[in-house]
Amino acid sequence: MINLNDKPILISGASSGIGAATAIACAKAGMKIGLMARREDRLEQVAQRIGQENCCVIVGSVDSDDDCKRAIEECESRFGPMYSVLANAGYGSEQPCHDMSIDDIRAMFETNFYGSLRLVLPAIAAFKERNCGHAIMVASCLSKIGLPQYGAYCATKAAQDHFCRAMRLELHNTGVHVSSVHPIGTKTEFFDEAAKRSSGSLKLTNSSQRGMQSPEKVAKAIVHCLGKPKGEVWTSLPVRLAVAATVAMPGFTDWGLRRVMKKRKDN
Repeated sequence: MINLNDKPILISGASSGIGAATAIACAKAGMKIGLMARREDRLEQVAQRIGQENCCVIVGSVDSDDDCKRAIEECESRFGPMYSVLANAGYGSEQPCHDMSIDDIRAMFETNFYGSLRLVLPAIAAFKERNCGHAIMVASCLSKIGLPQYGAYCATKAAQDHFCRAMRLELHNTGVHVSSVHPIGTKTEFFDEAAKRSSGSLKLTNSSQRGMQSPEKVAKAIVHCLGKPKGEVWTSLPVRLAVAATVAMPGFTDWGLRRVMKKRKDN
C-alpha cells in the first residue's frame, strides 16, 4: 500500500459529484487537494468541508490550456510536486448521434477527452522525471459500449479508456501509474446538466432509476486505487461482467438495448 499522507492531488470537476466526494475522501486519507472547476462558490463549499489548510481553490475550465497549466502551477506552488491528478470534469446529453452538430460533438470531446489530456499529459511528464505519480481519468462503464442517444458521450469515455490503457502499458515499471475509473450511474448533477442540453428532459436515463450509486462509493474506490494502484476501477462487478458479455455477443446486445430503449421511451 502507498502512504498517501501529504501527497498532493489535483482534481478537476471538483465542485460537485464524484469530484467533490473524491476531494473529501482524499483529504481524509491525508492528501493535499487542488480543487479545480468553474464555479468558485461551489469550490469554496468543498474547501470549507476539507479545511483551507489542506486545499487550494483554482477557478478554471479544462477547455482552456492556460487554465490547466495554471491549475498545475498553483497546486504545486502551494503543496509541492503533485503525486496525482484526477481528470473528472465532463458532461453528456441525450440525443441521437445523427442529429448532433459537428460543433456540439467537438465541444463534448473538448471537455471530456481533451480536457482530461490537458491535465494528465503535463502531469505524467513531471511524474516520469520523478519516477513516481498516478494519473487517473474518470471514464464510465459506457466506455465499453455505445448506448443509443448517448453515442457522443460514450465515444469520449472510450477515448479516455483507450488512452489510459495505452499509457499504463507504455509506462510500466517506470513508477508512474495510469488508471481509468468506470462508474455506473451515479447520483450527481450529470443528469440535470444532460437534461439542459437535451431539450429539458431525459427519456432514457435519470438519477431516480434503481441501481444508482452514490458519488461517495466512487470516491472510496478511487482512494483505494491511489493507495493500491490498479489499471481499471469498477464500482459494480455485475455491470462489469454484463459489459464484458456485450463484447462477446454484439447481436444479442443490440437486441437487448433496442428492447430496453423502447420500453423506457414508452413509459
